Amino acid sequence: MDPITLGVIWGALQSIAVEIGTTVHKTAYSEQAREGQDFSVAVFDRQGRMVAQGPYSPGHMGAMSFAVKNALAAHPVETLRPGDAILLNDPLLGSGHLPDFFVTQPAFHEGELVGFAVNILHHTDVGGQRPGSQGVEGIFDYFQEGLRVPPTKVWREYREDAGIVGIIAANTRTPDKVLGDLRAQRSALRVGELRLQELAARYGRDVLFRAMDEIIERTEASMRAAIRAVPDGVYTFEDFMDDYGPGTEPLRVAVTVTVAGDTMVIDYEGSSPQTASGMNSYINYTRSYAYAAVKCLTDPFGPMNEGALRPITVTAPEGSFLNPRPPAGGGPRAIICYRTFESVIGALARAVPERVAAAASHMANPTFGGRDRARRRRFVAYELVLSGTGGRATRDGCEAMAWAFNASNIPVEAQEANQPIIVERFELIRDSAGPGKFRGGSGIRRDLRFLADDGKLTNLADRQTVAPYGLFGGRPGTLGRTVINPGPNEEVVHGKASRGFAYGDVVSFQQPGAGGYGDPLERDPRRVLEDVLDDYVSIAAARADYGVVIRGTGIDLAVDEQATRELRATMRR
Repeated sequence: MDPITLGVIWGALQSIAVEIGTTVHKTAYSEQAREGQDFSVAVFDRQGRMVAQGPYSPGHMGAMSFAVKNALAAHPVETLRPGDAILLNDPLLGSGHLPDFFVTQPAFHEGELVGFAVNILHHTDVGGQRPGSQGVEGIFDYFQEGLRVPPTKVWREYREDAGIVGIIAANTRTPDKVLGDLRAQRSALRVGELRLQELAARYGRDVLFRAMDEIIERTEASMRAAIRAVPDGVYTFEDFMDDYGPGTEPLRVAVTVTVAGDTMVIDYEGSSPQTASGMNSYINYTRSYAYAAVKCLTDPFGPMNEGALRPITVTAPEGSFLNPRPPAGGGPRAIICYRTFESVIGALARAVPERVAAAASHMANPTFGGRDRARRRRFVAYELVLSGTGGRATRDGCEAMAWAFNASNIPVEAQEANQPIIVERFELIRDSAGPGKFRGGSGIRRDLRFLADDGKLTNLADRQTVAPYGLFGGRPGTLGRTVINPGPNEEVVHGKASRGFAYGDVVSFQQPGAGGYGDPLERDPRRVLEDVLDDYVSIAAARADYGVVIRGTGIDLAVDEQATRELRATMRR
């Protein structure tokens, strides 16, 4: 194709994806969608192949292709009409867990199908055993986790099916937010439909179709070239989830990455069996974060579409917790994504050491329910506590960021304005980052006081017994923990416990620090001093972890260079 036309159409497809996402962002009702950006969007061609995606969650994107294929298998293209939209949240068919609602809408131009606009949004609550539908304890199948929707036309020729929507509303604790978010999804896809129609009208359908084909082909060629640049070999790694609930054993995540020419096979053989809990990751979700890790390490700036997935094969043993047999629970599967992502990075560290990062601090993704005394209503609140990322080959990790996916810490003001919550502390934790030539990001502490009755906490955290790993001599970050009413009489809460809390209780999420990269004794002493002045590192930790002696008081601190050289020489010996 003419490169100018191809470039303009590619830019337009990306813009359409972002505009769909912006519409969701601006019109969603829930805090996690409007503020945390826990949603994703993409544009597909008429064959159901992803062509362009918005800058959102890789976990959603990797699974979205499978969700669309399954939606179209249930509702073939010839049965679709303008204004139809297909909803599904079945874990086995692409969703991964019940709170994720995928909606697929066709776009027609002059009676001919030109593509699909698709989005997915994590909904606040879809029923089930626990508020937020993400319980770990006491779950033995997904029937306990909430409402399951197979591929269903919720909209027919732009008309909403009141009966189906009524069933959804009747099976959630937060019907206002769920229906508000669902209609935000549908309205955003209408925007995507209009933009695809305009693009087809401007350039003609045949040109648009050729451009979509070429974008996918070029993406595949680019990914294959990037994989060829990785040394051939078989690379292995293992890491562990803390457990799958109080009193249970750790879950092993084992991976073998085989690089052969322009292809890569990622095999999770050796990982733990599926669990009788919510701690399972259906294969589409496992695939998603394996794809994301490979993309980050090979062709991070190229397009992410069907072509980028073709050279990569991801497998996990059927019956493992990374590929469970239905109807296994999977509501809290988001807590697993860091580990599937980081295991691939750990495996490929020997192959591309300059591109990898050490393990990140782990997120906390708890949900809360109860009665809002002031507003006289039930509530369900959702939290994302996103912490530090791992040290890298040339720089430190980042602070307070999502690692394997693109989401945000929910602003304090948004939670306090909409929920019976006061955020009493939101801060970095001193001396939590894994030491290294380039240190990891710091852990985050977020303390929430609940002004609610009949409170129910569904905790969802990890790295409280298995620390985030360091690389190439870098040390692990500190462990995390969750406590109720921090202080002399504090009560430690298991990372995956379901329990109650009382009006006025404070729940404190103290996240682990991220791992370091490289020998801490090689860190520039001036950078250690900067970390002390910025309160990332204490004077005592500067000496014990980095061998850097700092003299002075207050802000008048300086490195004692002679004492530092002597101490580091002793520590090396």
